[in-house]
Amino acid sequence: MFTNRSNSGSLIAGLALIGFGLLALAGQVFRGFDFWGTIWPFFIVGAGALFFVGMLSGGKSAAGLAIPGSILIAVGLMLFLQNLLGHWESWAYGWTVILMAVGVGIFIMGRYTENPGQRASGRNLIKIGAILFLIFGGFFEMIFNSFSFSRFLFPAALILFGVYLILRRSRSLPTPQNEPADVIESSPKVEEQ
Repeated sequence: MFTNRSNSGSLIAGLALIGFGLLALAGQVFRGFDFWGTIWPFFIVGAGALFFVGMLSGGKSAAGLAIPGSILIAVGLMLFLQNLLGHWESWAYGWTVILMAVGVGIFIMGRYTENPGQRASGRNLIKIGAILFLIFGGFFEMIFNSFSFSRFLFPAALILFGVYLILRRSRSLPTPQNEPADVIESSPKVEEQ
């Protein structure tokens, strides 16, 4: 068992060194581009990927590492997009992405351990996070009005959420049974004396 841990440690260290080397090489090749200023969030993504490497090398008992791995990858990608677009105001509703990332981690953990209950919990948390993302994202984008289409985002999110609720309800309605209309259930009446 000690050999497996040292092998996985060498694998992680080797991957980290290769990643740093590739970043340094790309920084030299693309000198006119602010490479380090743009790419720094991928260090966070890489840290999240290391959690998945640990999960895969640790077996099913390490399946819980999928949750922090998913969170770090989502935060890193969110930071990268914000860095590219300069849209740092999106942190006002960015927490909903973290909620979805926790759901993704729980789903991956359930998939890895073959636990259908965890997979269902993960899917539900992803749905809740997505709904909150639409609501809060639309609301705050309407306030910030930083994109030209943001004034349409909140009303569109409300419409989509309403359609989702209607479709979900229509799928869950029981189908009517063919019962005779003249059958009336009656309870015995107690006569008072």
